[in-house]
Amino acid sequence: MADIALNRVAVRRRPKSKAPWLRYTLLAIFAIPWVGVPLWLLLVNSFKLEGEASQLSLALPTEWAIGYNYGAVFTEGNYLTGLRNTLLVTVPTVAVVLLLGALAAWGYARSTRRSTQFFFYLCALSILLPPAIIPTIFVLTTMQLDGSLWGYALMQIGTRLGFVIFLTTGFIRGMPIELEEAAEIDGASRIRTFFSVLLPLLRPILFVAAVLLVIGVWNDYFFALLLLRSTENATLPLTLFQFASSSYVGTKWNFVFAHVVMTSLPLVLVYLIGQRQVLAGLTEGGLKG
Repeated sequence: MADIALNRVAVRRRPKSKAPWLRYTLLAIFAIPWVGVPLWLLLVNSFKLEGEASQLSLALPTEWAIGYNYGAVFTEGNYLTGLRNTLLVTVPTVAVVLLLGALAAWGYARSTRRSTQFFFYLCALSILLPPAIIPTIFVLTTMQLDGSLWGYALMQIGTRLGFVIFLTTGFIRGMPIELEEAAEIDGASRIRTFFSVLLPLLRPILFVAAVLLVIGVWNDYFFALLLLRSTENATLPLTLFQFASSSYVGTKWNFVFAHVVMTSLPLVLVYLIGQRQVLAGLTEGGLKG
């Protein structure tokens, strides 16, 4: 016992390693050219007039045009319309995908049937395979939803569901099944067990999935371009493209940079608010896996 106590004291008195300081320094050196410089280029050129912004330099503007550039984003760039449409697609898509994905992952994680496992791997395969555009347009046309925000949201739900199922199934497999059995013994139904027992435990991993879903749906341009063909239904990436290509003379980089900043600002705010929850969810998911 005395040896054990001495060893514990020795471990406690061991000097702290300088490795964290070195890691932070290396990360900072790596982040400056790959993150800091592009971010500064984006911000500083959104404050310049058209002539200076077209030079794409890192220097401060000789004449500041913050109000002019960002005002044009709202008046000419249809920013509010794009923000409204993006929210109308992103919010229900994330909510439905998280709920259905968690329910499906619960079934896949607790089932031992080979047929169920086959469908699980089929859902996981949807992460790698690109969506079929022509059949999607045909189905949406048949449902009279082609070109609408709801049809676009349905496409996003179908293509993003496999990711949440794959991410959540492994998390549920690492959870003790005794909690669910205890709830059933107390008389809880399957739905009650899911919402009262399982869903609270899934909050960390579902929060991580929600952040990744928001980023993917918010920044989607390719499928929005194919499925949303009217200016009234344009999302933020489409309004940015329309705004950048509207000039016959050339690209007005000061307006483009300002629009990019405003398009990315909601995502940055979401990340700053929920970064601790994201890190906690990733850490807890890694420990359970």
